[in-house]
Amino acid sequence: MCAIFGLLDPRGSLTRKEKQRIIQALGWEAQIRGTDATGLAWVEKGRIGIRKAPCAARRFAFRFPGEAKVLMGHTRMTTQGSEKQNQNNHPFPGKAGNTSFALAHNGVLHNDSALRRTHRLPGSRVQTDSYVAVQLLEETGEISHTSLAAMAEELEGSFTFTVLTDQNSLFFLKGNNPLSLWHFPESRVFLYASTEEILTRAVARAGLRGKKEKVLISQGQILEIDSAGQQSWGRFDDSRLDQGLFWHRSWYPLSGGWSRELRALAGAFGYSGEDVARLESEGYTPEEIEDWLYGACLP
Repeated sequence: MCAIFGLLDPRGSLTRKEKQRIIQALGWEAQIRGTDATGLAWVEKGRIGIRKAPCAARRFAFRFPGEAKVLMGHTRMTTQGSEKQNQNNHPFPGKAGNTSFALAHNGVLHNDSALRRTHRLPGSRVQTDSYVAVQLLEETGEISHTSLAAMAEELEGSFTFTVLTDQNSLFFLKGNNPLSLWHFPESRVFLYASTEEILTRAVARAGLRGKKEKVLISQGQILEIDSAGQQSWGRFDDSRLDQGLFWHRSWYPLSGGWSRELRALAGAFGYSGEDVARLESEGYTPEEIEDWLYGACLP
């Protein structure tokens, strides 16, 4: 149970100080979903820059060049690959053909080992399941709607991805993990996070005002926001995902990584794994259990 978050400022409407305040607020609120590691990616003079460390967002130094127009963040709760080895933390760097990119993932992949064998992917020091997505993209030799869809369609498990290219294009691949994206039309700024609650709290913390519009992304969709702020859409076949695992009570009791993540997260809020198991047995969805852990009330 990690979090993705970030901002896009294609017109350069924000000062560096404003971007610093916003991205820090997003990171601080996003750590509710993971405190093991924090990371940030951006583009500087046509090159991908990445800063990450095995610490919670409140201890992370949100430093980046003032000209950065896209900031892509991640907070991690470890499920595979120790956060103490920084190469296991997000975002991950990659290069597909002539395009450098950074990738962040929220979710758990089940078939990463099988994909490494079948594609004969090179060995890596990175132990995280998410890294197979980087390797699949590198194998295609490009970052495009087509290559991103091909990568997503090979994965089994759960995911939502963000991919930032060295051309300042940010791609969202919406799988069966949550994502909220807001657009502020007056400044043309976009903000996103794994949940709407994170966005709401971060905007309040940063003191942002003005009209906002929700950009709705459905499961199976790809959204690209380019360096000019223009949107283009694509799709991928989502049939290999854990369909319904997050949203339908008929799948209970929970199994696998998601159940373990919820039970591990519960301890950070003073609850036990038995509390989570009780809610599971009563038919509550993982999203509802998350809300309960965040402080919302359930019957």
